[in-house]
Amino acid sequence: MAQVLRPLHDVYSGAQPTNLLVGLDQPDDAVLWKVDETRALVLTTDFFTPVVDDPYDYGAIAAANSLSDVYAMGGVPFLALSIAALPPELPSDFLAEIIRGGADIAKQAGVIIAGGHTIQDKEPKFGLVVLGWVDPKKYLTKKGLIPGDQLVLTKPLGFGVTTTALKRRIAAEADVQEAVGWMKGLNHKASDLAVKYNAHSCTDVTGFSLLGHGWEMAEASRVGLRIQFQSLPFISGAMKYARDWTFPGGASDNKHFYGKHVKFSDGLEEYEKMLTFDPQTSGGLLIGLSEKDANEYLEVAEVEGQPAWIIGEVIDGDLIEVLN
Repeated sequence: MAQVLRPLHDVYSGAQPTNLLVGLDQPDDAVLWKVDETRALVLTTDFFTPVVDDPYDYGAIAAANSLSDVYAMGGVPFLALSIAALPPELPSDFLAEIIRGGADIAKQAGVIIAGGHTIQDKEPKFGLVVLGWVDPKKYLTKKGLIPGDQLVLTKPLGFGVTTTALKRRIAAEADVQEAVGWMKGLNHKASDLAVKYNAHSCTDVTGFSLLGHGWEMAEASRVGLRIQFQSLPFISGAMKYARDWTFPGGASDNKHFYGKHVKFSDGLEEYEKMLTFDPQTSGGLLIGLSEKDANEYLEVAEVEGQPAWIIGEVIDGDLIEVLN
């Protein structure tokens, strides 16, 4: 990816505009542009091919996933454009359901989809361009972890291995619906609490997996991570499908790119290790907070119905340790 983006660095070489708080020189979940002393714009885009069969659910998941990058920066989305590439032979009601699913989730988030762009393509693709607001003094990035910080995760893992089982027609309907329910969920409350409890760093766990996105945070912060495998939450079917090795191709890619930064303790099975590289779609937030703030985060999250788990801690070093 760095090679692909190199022309942009070449074209825009030199000092970055002072209003551009987060851009190419600090790869993160979204771009931040300072408007004034109390407001910064958050801008992001994301889209992907279907991960489930139901068109409404697909549109809803794609929208939630796109909105998540704004939440990962501590922002509040308010405006969006849709991006769609749709096969002309698909029935119009199928296409309408994708759009309706995305619109319903956007409305739930308080976001207006004001327009967009659609082209024809062989395989459906759908997502959003999202604009949000954030306080320029309180925005969150992947950088900022401090040794001793606790790592909080706000959605369980196992979406990739479960949706791949669906594609192979071996997934139980209850397992699919559980995954869909989580993927359609918004990260707004998790983000609000992260800002309230002074999070040092934050990202959302998506295609690069827990360890891939965790490494991005660790590398940006120049620290190591220690993750307790037994503390990781998984949806109901994840272990079953992992044993059947129904991992998407992205899991092997993640292991290839990030595995050199990871040290696993003895006793973990290969399928368990691979689950930590499982690509997620519309996953939860991974947040670094001081021990005191993390405990308060969990207490308030429980009262407000926001799932959250402490899965590890930040340490000195340059590796991710995964302990059994």
